[in-house]
Amino acid sequence: MTKIAIIGAGSAFTREIVMDIFCIPGLDEGIIALVDIDPARLAIARGLVERIVEMTGKRWQVLASTDRREVLAGSNFVINQIEVVGLETVKYEFEIPLKYGVKQCIGDTLGPGGLFKTLRTLPSWIEIVRDVEELCPDTIILNYTNPMSAVTLLTSRITDIPVVGLCHSIQNSSRQLAKYAGVPYEELKWRAGGINHMSWFVELTHQGKDLYPVLLDKIQDPELLRKDPVRFDAMKYLGAFVSESSGHFSEYIPYYRKRQDLIDQHCSTGYNGATGFYANNWPIWRKKNDEEILQQLSGELPLEMKSSHEYAAVIIEAMVKNEPKVIYGNVVNQGLISNLPQDGVVEVACMVDRNGVNPCRFGWLPEHLAALCRSNMAFFELAVSAVLERDKDMALHALMVDPLTSAVCSLAEIKAMFEELYEAERAFVPELK
Repeated sequence: MTKIAIIGAGSAFTREIVMDIFCIPGLDEGIIALVDIDPARLAIARGLVERIVEMTGKRWQVLASTDRREVLAGSNFVINQIEVVGLETVKYEFEIPLKYGVKQCIGDTLGPGGLFKTLRTLPSWIEIVRDVEELCPDTIILNYTNPMSAVTLLTSRITDIPVVGLCHSIQNSSRQLAKYAGVPYEELKWRAGGINHMSWFVELTHQGKDLYPVLLDKIQDPELLRKDPVRFDAMKYLGAFVSESSGHFSEYIPYYRKRQDLIDQHCSTGYNGATGFYANNWPIWRKKNDEEILQQLSGELPLEMKSSHEYAAVIIEAMVKNEPKVIYGNVVNQGLISNLPQDGVVEVACMVDRNGVNPCRFGWLPEHLAALCRSNMAFFELAVSAVLERDKDMALHALMVDPLTSAVCSLAEIKAMFEELYEAERAFVPELK
């Protein structure tokens, strides 16, 4: 019987992932084990999953506990979507860097926000992985937690349990590209590779026709350009469209957020790059998500069964039923992309079947694109090593090589910012030597 554990079940992802799982044809029974350290959010998640079980008529058992050791044993799949003290720290991670001129939009992957989220998240995740090794060593870990590359990289360094990092940027961006180019999605052909949030669509065609000249022509229309301003501008100069949203992507490179005039020109509103967008809105979104689920459970709002574009259920179906499928996953490089660090984490196409997630070799990424990826990978390497070795200098050096921070601040300013953040979050991050 298939058993799936969801760690951090209070996350917004649970609703989509569970619906996807229950939409798998023929997978009519199993066990869903929900874990969250917040009893109130765990209760909401349990009510939601039990309601979906009732709606589908399937024979799934639902377990729930604030103690993961009570429910982990025997899990075939462990889905990680934890958030570690995010509500208490999101303002620090936006407002302190802002004093130094670092204007983040999201701040959960790179930059000051991404670094301190890494320092907060990884120690807790290490403890979870140790319990997984003990209680369900034959599982596969499906990671959704950001910073995706850092969490996946650390996991690969501390355990032999297979892990794949899952995002929705490739599948969502490919659909956006089809709309932008005006072609049916089912007929779009692409080849993409890189790292999470910075995979590059190096080939993009429709019926043998290169779509990049089409896109370059279409973005002469200011209305289309405004829909995805950073990614389209970068495409003009770099020759490829990137997988992550304009707002996220603007933080991972040094070109768009180092001066206010550039932010005004390229980074408009919301996910397109608004300064403070995540810090100012995430606590509100989280509260609204919980309220919406409670309204769905009470019948005030409809709860509709529909599939998402997330990959977790695709992997589960392919492995349980041995029906090969292709996803894009974050895995250890090991020869997949020739000119990126071989022990780092890359995002490539993967074939999935009963043998698990089997990454496909990508080959050589255009060197200028690889160079941008390598700058991010150096950040992740230093940040993960800082946690594993409890080394404060490594954490500081990660911020010093961060593309956005280094474009804005001097080394002395970066050190001062780091120390101020470290003191503000001392209760939430490990003691570093």
